[in-house]
Amino acid sequence: MKKILVIGSNGQLGNCIRKIAPDFELDYEFIFTDSQTLDITNEDQINSFFYDNKPEFCINASAYTAVDLAETEKEKAFAVNADGVANLATACAEYKTTLIHVSTDYVFDGETNLDYSEDDFTSPIGVYGESKLKGEELALEINPKTIILRTSWLYSEFNKNFVKTMLNLFSQKDQLGIVADQFGQPTNANDLAEAIMDIIVASTKTFGVFHFSNYPETTWFDFAKKIAEFSKSSVKLNALTTEQYPTPAKRPKRSTMSLDKIEEIYKIEPKHWENSLEECVEILSKQ
Repeated sequence: MKKILVIGSNGQLGNCIRKIAPDFELDYEFIFTDSQTLDITNEDQINSFFYDNKPEFCINASAYTAVDLAETEKEKAFAVNADGVANLATACAEYKTTLIHVSTDYVFDGETNLDYSEDDFTSPIGVYGESKLKGEELALEINPKTIILRTSWLYSEFNKNFVKTMLNLFSQKDQLGIVADQFGQPTNANDLAEAIMDIIVASTKTFGVFHFSNYPETTWFDFAKKIAEFSKSSVKLNALTTEQYPTPAKRPKRSTMSLDKIEEIYKIEPKHWENSLEECVEILSKQ
């Protein structure tokens, strides 16, 4: 039975993979770890774990994701998002393990009106994006059997995310201001988990960089409006500019990614973001 190591199993994506794991347990043994049981910044611990378990696949769903805090915690961000990824890639290379590493649309600067392809020039505008890009580069350089999955605006019924934050605020506020001039693709982490398993079960593997998200693009403001609609909230939403809502880290203005490559090579068809959002809000309404 092939082993799948899931790093960061207590995060959004890790929890979503855990949720669907029983569907694959006839063919795969899942090993779920978190930072307490496996610290990817500890090279010796990684080497020992791979020696003991020898996984066929390693899904790295862990990351330092505090985008604003990263501006003052650069060493921490790079320790997890770059050095930790290098440790994983080194172990994967030694044990011929396929590494599936999750990255971000923040590797782009957002200064374009075209959808970003996997081959487009990367130019992150913040420490978080810089650290994630460095992780991508190290993984691809160290382990030839690496698949990078860039995703964006991740949410789910698990952990902290924009959807859960909005639902919480809707219950407390009469009105909210939401940024309306930043464009991207909201992505349900459950859909990303399914895409990862589609790649794992595929009979042939193509390595390299891929984009996966829901589609089409939208703004944070329109995203919030749909959350309000699906949750039947009467909150009043006001459109803000980026200048009216300053943050320590700059965000890309438009980081919309092309999904053509993953559709063509792995035959994965991303869902419309509104459909996936409605499913998530429905799940959260029952909790």
